[in-house]
Amino acid sequence: MKVALIHDHLAQDGGAEKVLKVLADMFPEAPIYTLLYEKKQVDKYFKGRHIETSIIQKLPGGIKHYQWYLFFMPIAVEFFDLRGYDLVISDTSSFAKGVITSPDTLHICYCHTPTRYLWSDTHQYINELKYNKYFKKIISLVLNRIRMWDRAAADRVDLFIANSKTVQKRIAKYYRRESEVIYPPVETDKFQVLDLGNQKPEDKYFLIGCRLAPYKRVDIVIAAFKNLGAEYKLKIFGDGVDLERLKSLVGESSNIEFLGRVSEEEKAVLFSNAQAFINPQEEDFGITVVESMAAGRPVIAYQKGGATETVIEGKTGLFFKEQTAEAIVAVIKKFNSHDFNSTEIRAWAEKFSVINFQNQIKDFIAKHK
Repeated sequence: MKVALIHDHLAQDGGAEKVLKVLADMFPEAPIYTLLYEKKQVDKYFKGRHIETSIIQKLPGGIKHYQWYLFFMPIAVEFFDLRGYDLVISDTSSFAKGVITSPDTLHICYCHTPTRYLWSDTHQYINELKYNKYFKKIISLVLNRIRMWDRAAADRVDLFIANSKTVQKRIAKYYRRESEVIYPPVETDKFQVLDLGNQKPEDKYFLIGCRLAPYKRVDIVIAAFKNLGAEYKLKIFGDGVDLERLKSLVGESSNIEFLGRVSEEEKAVLFSNAQAFINPQEEDFGITVVESMAAGRPVIAYQKGGATETVIEGKTGLFFKEQTAEAIVAVIKKFNSHDFNSTEIRAWAEKFSVINFQNQIKDFIAKHK
């Protein structure tokens, strides 16, 4: 069976790229089609793989400023020639599902979400753009045209897999399509459960980490820890467009520390030694939440989105219902790490392991091929 993998782009390192890596391991002979890639991203996960890119890869600014070519991405995806493949798997949250396949080809879309800036978050996306209102009107018109293409592109998919029940609902609402839920793979074997019983008070900290963007709501966690005071320490890992603003919010507070980008090994150590991981945003799934649980550490999460499917209240973590600093302060003040069993948390996280994902994908293909 000839297989091809399709991915939106390889210009960042996120959950979708980790899913693609596992799919690539499952199908080692499959070429990877993508709009564009950064060499360091390919070298990290896909060194030696055959990768086909679109014309955007060669255009001025096509890699560093690929957003400039948003309007051309649907056309670029349709140019991929996939004749001769028995199975095409698109791993996508935007354009990859729009590839055109042959009548006898099975196209399975692993959908991380219907494109956020076209559907669920379109008004927020436009409002946050740093342009004047007239330019925003032009962008709205462009997005309207792409939205129509995106809806038509969804009809080209034979079968949808949703990465969570949250995304399954969006697929039904925006694309009017049924889907099966298969949760993303988490490399649970990379994380270790430690006994923190003898941890010194000065070594205790809470952890948050992500791509630092405004919608991740790291700002309300910073506000919460500024209110909590020096005895509550917060470590923040990650980088992104919101970094400077977040640093300015911290000001002179000595209990909040930015770690920047960390390696996978450093991240595992941070999880294992934390009191809890904080997830203040609404995620489609939320891989870092499961990574924390794989290290046996509980999660303090906003009670919306993917976290509601991965965190068990009182057993693997605690929820706060309002996306505010005050709500976070309240839950942290009642949090006690001794209320949680690290071994049980780790056992729950194994539900989302790589091997479980691979087996479910294989079963899904076998059932429909």
